[in-house]
Amino acid sequence: MTDGSTDSNGPEPGTVYLVGSGPGDPDLLTVRAKRLLEAADVVLHDKLPGPKIIDLLPEERREDVGKRAGGDRTPQSEINERLVELAREGKSVVRLKGGDSFVFGRGGEEAEYLATHEVPFEVVPAVTSAIAAPAVAGIPVTHRDHASSVSFVTGHEDPTKEESAVDWEALAATGGTIVVLMGVGRLPDYTTALIEAGMAPETPVALVERGTWPGQQVATGTLETIVDARDEAGIEPPAVTVIGDVAGTRDSVVEFLRNDYGTPNEERKHDA
Repeated sequence: MTDGSTDSNGPEPGTVYLVGSGPGDPDLLTVRAKRLLEAADVVLHDKLPGPKIIDLLPEERREDVGKRAGGDRTPQSEINERLVELAREGKSVVRLKGGDSFVFGRGGEEAEYLATHEVPFEVVPAVTSAIAAPAVAGIPVTHRDHASSVSFVTGHEDPTKEESAVDWEALAATGGTIVVLMGVGRLPDYTTALIEAGMAPETPVALVERGTWPGQQVATGTLETIVDARDEAGIEPPAVTVIGDVAGTRDSVVEFLRNDYGTPNEERKHDA
């Protein structure tokens, strides 16, 4: 990393900044992220930072290298090579990702590639959507009365793996809260796996789609009913799945929740 990693004067030429955008609301960007986005020569972004953040970036300074499930993909190898290429041209480069780039964001792989090619870089942490999306929906991932631990799980593992590295039996036995990212499509698989592993079918579950984005939606149910709730609500990626007793606490607070995000499936509880 460069000596300027905490320099308030902005980005340095020839440096790559691995920046998390948070859950998607521009007001939730970190001060450091906002400063870098305003001053960087080039911003390589995913789709997941959300439309409001992407729209802040001048078109001439941004490159869309987004990857979405079921859609067009920019190979990770090409993204890695582009980061090195731009840095070696002397440009200050922001690699902008949804949530926190080191939480299922492949930021660690990009950091390794940059280090291997001797390119200076800085990591700019962010609030992960695994916590923020449930929070704005009124769901804490831990709660003194309900959960003393939380496990973060990917619902979209590397497809080249011969077998899953996720041990659903162990997760079911551990208790606490399970938060699944990128898991909307595989919801039937892991809810069934958890029930078969001994988790109670009536365990509360919540799906938060587009947390902090325009059109945020929330669907709730149980391990046994959440797939039907997903289908009825039309929940699509990007969404976060929260499994555990904490998901059941939402009903007691949602009437007074004042987060300003529209939800097509739910009546707004306050005037805009």
